Order: sequence, then structure tokens, then C-alpha cells
Amino acid sequence: MIDIHNHILPNVDDGAPHLQESLLMARQAEEKGVTTIVATPHHRLRDYFNTREDILEKVDKLNVALEAENIAVKILPGQETRLYGEMVHGIHNGELLTTNDQGKYLFVELPSDEIPHYASQTMYDLLQSGVTPIIVHPERNKAIRNKPHWLYDMVKMGTMTQLTASSITGHFGKEVKQFSHLLITHNLTQFVASDAHGVKRRNNRLADAYRLITKIYGEETTEIFKENSQLVIEGYHLIVHEPEKVKKKKFLGIF
Repeated sequence: MIDIHNHILPNVDDGAPHLQESLLMARQAEEKGVTTIVATPHHRLRDYFNTREDILEKVDKLNVALEAENIAVKILPGQETRLYGEMVHGIHNGELLTTNDQGKYLFVELPSDEIPHYASQTMYDLLQSGVTPIIVHPERNKAIRNKPHWLYDMVKMGTMTQLTASSITGHFGKEVKQFSHLLITHNLTQFVASDAHGVKRRNNRLADAYRLITKIYGEETTEIFKENSQLVIEGYHLIVHEPEKVKKKKFLGIF
């Protein structure tokens, strides 16, 4: 099982406490059936600044440490970048890292409570440059929940989205859970990932989310999400169904 969005790479230095936490996170993921993890350290979020070069170096170190500990999990490079207006330039100058360094997909995080005025233009610019943005955890963005038509427009344009496993299972609250399931039923998301931050805090619930998706929507939906995770790390085109608009009144009365 592939986990395409996991903060397993907070700060990897030999002998450092952060390395031990990363190893524990990998062991926990392995126990839950995960074989491959895309490390997605924060970038341009408050004090977090993790460039492409730094991430590639740290991923190599972590994979060496995992092999030494006999943990059968492979770490691939990724990056969760907070949205800013010059992201295309960031790709060209080597600051930003596409998923698995394939040059095709880029994880983009929006602020929690707003959609910046330049967000649509930035998504368009990325697409025009040949890089597909993947909006991470849109279900947790209050403005998107209030304006689901914006997300529909982005997906219709070619942007992808990724749900957090804990949102689907209800660990972020009822409203976020409801909206997550609406995004699934309206073909407004293409992936599920753990967005794990630690062993105890925000741990890996990917397997739990897949079980719930299978129970509600069937095995086919789960398999599409899993296959898309494989396709994104290989830089291939995804399985995408025609998006549908979400009506606000339906969101308020879904459950």
C-alpha cells in the first residue's frame, strides 16, 4: 500500500531524535500494510523551509537508516508547499520538488480558512507549465467548504485533490467528515493519504480510511484511489471521473 502524503521527514540527522521519530513512523506504517511512503515535509509554512535539494538528501539518509533497522518501507521524495504566487518560478529554479521528483505533480497546501485571491491563477499557471497541482486536504479548508464551487472549477480545469484519511474516519469532526464524503461522491478527489505527523499525534489511519471507503462505496472506489497513488509516483496520467458540482444545501443535509 502506498501512502503518498506523510510528514515522515521532519528533520533527518544521524542520531537525532527526529530520526528516531521517523523510524517509529515507518515501523507503524509497515504494521498497517504500507510499503511505500512519499515524504512531504512542509515548505514555506511559518519557519519550515525544505527545498528540493535538502529533501532529496534527507530521503536518502532515511532510506539507509530504514534498511539498517530492517524496516521494509521505501521512502520517496515529496514536498508540501504552502501556496504562493511564484510557484512556477520555484519549480524552474530548483526550490520546489514535484512528487517523487518526476516533474509532473506538486502537492499544494492552502491556508486553513481562506482561498487566496491568486490561488486560481497559480493553479492555472502550474498547469500551463506542465505541472499538475494536487490540493492537499481541501476538506479541512473552511472557505472551500463554504464555496465548493471553487474546488469544482479547479478540478474541472485539471487540478487534482487529496483527502486526509483522518478526515474520512471522522477524526477532524463531523463537518469535515461530511464534506470529505461529498468530495468522493462528486468525483472531486483522486487520492487518499495519511498526512501523518507522528506516531501518537496525527498518526497513520490510511488503512482505516480505505476500509471505510470500501464499506460505503465498494472495492472499485478503493482500488481507483490506490491505483492513482501508484500512478502519481510514476508521473503517469490518473484515473479521473467527470467532476460534479456540490450544492450547499446538500452538504448541510448529507447525514
